[in-house]
Amino acid sequence: MRKVEVHEYKEVWLEMFQLEAQKLERVFGDNVIEIHHIGSTSISGMKAKPIIDLMPVVKNLALIDSKNEQMKEIGYEGKGENGIKERRYFQKGGDNRSHHVHVFESGSQDIDRHLAFRDYLSEHRIDHQRYSEKKEELASKYPFDMESYINGKDSLVKEIEAKALEWYQNRG
Repeated sequence: MRKVEVHEYKEVWLEMFQLEAQKLERVFGDNVIEIHHIGSTSISGMKAKPIIDLMPVVKNLALIDSKNEQMKEIGYEGKGENGIKERRYFQKGGDNRSHHVHVFESGSQDIDRHLAFRDYLSEHRIDHQRYSEKKEELASKYPFDMESYINGKDSLVKEIEAKALEWYQNRG
């Protein structure tokens, strides 16, 4: 059973991202355009579940399926789209997850959605604080119920995401 744990921000999360990004670059090769650190561990000062989210942007998403075996060799379990169309999702660590990989093809709207959310929360302290506190509250309330934790923050995530996308598109 997975425990919902929210930790204070840790500088080491950036290093963990960089090390894993290098591994992914070797696996995906020339298909990779760039790899972004996304999710709460990418936002300085944000409380987060200690899972590093990586978002490789690739030229051709169809080529990713042929990399499932190589991903398995570096500890990842392939989950296909896993609920988001035109994404390939991998997770590492089983019930003690350490990394999530969300692969999107260049041009996907999901790329901007993730980057907008990250960048907006990095620059807007009030919403940063609201989101951080909500996650801490839900982790305390639902320590062994990941679904309730995720559902409990859904409306706030959608509210912030809408503001973030508008802000992201308007900043040029």
